[in-house]
Amino acid sequence: MILIGMLDSPYVRRVAIYMKVLGVQFEHRPLSVFGDFDSLTKINPAVKVPTLITDDNQVLIDSTLIIHYLEKYCGHSPAPTSASGVEEFRDLHLTGFALAACEKAVQIVYEQRLRPEEKQHQPWVDRVTQQLHGAWQTLENGLRESHPDKLSVAGISIAVAWSFTELMLPDTVSHAQYPELAGFTLLAEQRPEFLATPLR
Repeated sequence: MILIGMLDSPYVRRVAIYMKVLGVQFEHRPLSVFGDFDSLTKINPAVKVPTLITDDNQVLIDSTLIIHYLEKYCGHSPAPTSASGVEEFRDLHLTGFALAACEKAVQIVYEQRLRPEEKQHQPWVDRVTQQLHGAWQTLENGLRESHPDKLSVAGISIAVAWSFTELMLPDTVSHAQYPELAGFTLLAEQRPEFLATPLR
C-alpha cells in the first residue's frame, strides 16, 4: 500500500501511526497539497490527503474511511475484544471531538497563513477558535474520567490533534489550560509508533 501526504497533516499522521499499530506494511510518499499540487492531481483529482493507494490500486481518501478499510483489511482492530458497548461509544465520542479539534485548528492555520491579513475575517476566526476550545475542553473533561488506550483510534486521534495544535497555534492553546491533554499526549508521543512517525 502507498500512503500519500505530509506528516504535518494530523489526518495523514493519524493514519500512518495506526497502520504501524496494525502492522500494515506501506510506502509513505510525503506529497504536499500545496507544493505538489500537480502531482497529487494525477493521483487524486480532489487533491485531498491522506490518500491511500491499496494493493489492488484503488484510491481511498478521508482518514476515518481509510482506518475503517484497514481494520477490514487486517480482519481486526487492536482494541480489546472485551470492550463493552459503553467503552466503544466513549471512544467514538472522544474520536469525534478530536477530529473536530483537528478541523478547527486546520481552519485557523489556513486563515492565518494562507489568506492575506487584510482579507482575514476576525469574527469568523473568533468563532472557529471558540469551537476549537469547545472541542478541547470536552476532551480535557473526558480524560479526567479515564484515558483511552494510547494506541487506539481515539488515543492516536487525541494525541495527534493536540500535537498539531500545540505546534501550529502556540498562542491559542497551552499546557496550563489543558493539563490532561498535554500529559496524555506527552506519553503517547513516546510510543515507538509515534516516534517513528514524527510530526516534523
